Amino acid sequence: MPDRGLSDGEIRVIVWVNGAFGSGKTTLVEELRRRWPEVLVYDPEMVGYVLREIVEVSTGDFQDLRLWRRQVAHLAVGLVEEYQKPVLVPMTLINAGYAEEVFGALEDAGMVVHHFFLKVSEEVLRKRIEGRSFTPDDPEQDERVRQWCKARIEPCAAAMRTLPSDTVFLDGELTTTELADDVLARVGGSSGA
Repeated sequence: MPDRGLSDGEIRVIVWVNGAFGSGKTTLVEELRRRWPEVLVYDPEMVGYVLREIVEVSTGDFQDLRLWRRQVAHLAVGLVEEYQKPVLVPMTLINAGYAEEVFGALEDAGMVVHHFFLKVSEEVLRKRIEGRSFTPDDPEQDERVRQWCKARIEPCAAAMRTLPSDTVFLDGELTTTELADDVLARVGGSSGA
């Protein structure tokens, strides 16, 4: 039986899908959810949005908040423990220290962490970002977000060399079906036909 993070009948699995903006994280997680219906999907951006309402984020990036990193790990563990379901996390996390902090906290809590990174060429990422609308009712904000996402392409590419050694790199230019097949085979999830 594939590793499902089972210990004394408990499910302890977190599948983190990482990659640049436009790499297909959300699309892959939606396909995984469709084919592995017992999973929960947890987007740590929501934690960032809540914190932005409460405290100032001087750098503009809520991942720089130690509280964000702590809460992201704490909530992921809580979801697994409380609901006894695997958790899918679509989130760009490229700062090596932050990744070590978050994944370390998950592993310290006894979670089996499967970390995937979607590798996509810069040309394809730029095309995908250009084709997206982030805030359709606010064209100026839409363009600011688009430019911010494009500015993160190079740091995401550079980060691939500093991510945890057990990170699984996937070709993000494959079809969503092929990527989901690969992830499910590696984590032992249901194919849910």
